[in-house]
Amino acid sequence: MAKPFASSADTAPKTETLEILADGVYALTAEGDPNVGAIEGEDFLVCFEARATPAAARDWLTKLREHTDKPVRYLVLTHYHAVRVLGASAFDAQDIVTSTTTQKLIEERGKEDWDSEYGRMPRLFKEPEGIPGLTRPTITFDNHYQIELGGDRGRIDLQFCGRGHTAGDIVAWHEKSGTLFAGDLVEAEAALYTGDASHFDWAAGTLDKVKSFRSTNLIGGRGPVAKGIAATDAAIEQTREFLKTMIDKVGDVHRRGGSLREAFEVTHAALEPQFGRWPIFEHCLPFDVQRLWDEFDGIDWPRIWTMERDREVWAQLQD
Repeated sequence: MAKPFASSADTAPKTETLEILADGVYALTAEGDPNVGAIEGEDFLVCFEARATPAAARDWLTKLREHTDKPVRYLVLTHYHAVRVLGASAFDAQDIVTSTTTQKLIEERGKEDWDSEYGRMPRLFKEPEGIPGLTRPTITFDNHYQIELGGDRGRIDLQFCGRGHTAGDIVAWHEKSGTLFAGDLVEAEAALYTGDASHFDWAAGTLDKVKSFRSTNLIGGRGPVAKGIAATDAAIEQTREFLKTMIDKVGDVHRRGGSLREAFEVTHAALEPQFGRWPIFEHCLPFDVQRLWDEFDGIDWPRIWTMERDREVWAQLQD
């Protein structure tokens, strides 16, 4: 029997958990749905990720406003994917910050990604008619951008650590609290989506750089907050293991002239015992394997996912 397309059959609400990780440091997780967070400056907020729609973003902001009424000065977006950025208008942020590469990706494929992700994960798009259009940054940077929080609140260092989940992912490091917002470069007890990834860079130097922060709180793209260096290291190494297993299995099939379908089946068998119970594993893997197969074919810059291409790959691999 054919599996429902991507997460189209995932209609159950998720329990949201707001955690205060340190003074003025907030993270909202939701049983494998995309994570968001915020850090207080002396008289403003820095928010991280925007959710898929303004209505969904307002739900998060309502919870945050139970703890602080400071205005949002900066909205930091770790990458361009629609479920992370299209709710930006709800924040009334003075500035929206991304990497320069993320800005390029928004212009190149933002609309196609919007349509694709809405088809894959419709539950996340609460009141989609409220999305005013593509989210575009007002501040971009290549490698590093610093936000001074004022008073004794320290600063936030935004860093490009190398290509990974996308070509433009960034992390946000708050040294004062030991907190790292890693976006989808790291997942804690959640499967990886790698359909737009640079797998080889990500599994090596990029994750090494993320690990070098030695964070004691790590908020990944999905899953619970990792607390303590041992737990943050474990989340990073779990992410690396997922990537390296994919690279090994898909690479073996590709080198001996096998098929994409065979590569998917071998990879699924290798990953499922450890990762299969975690959120969006079945959803992600066909798109993951297709992208990695493209990399072995020499396609360095990811092909654009459209609704039509999504369905073609799904039918080829997951049915």
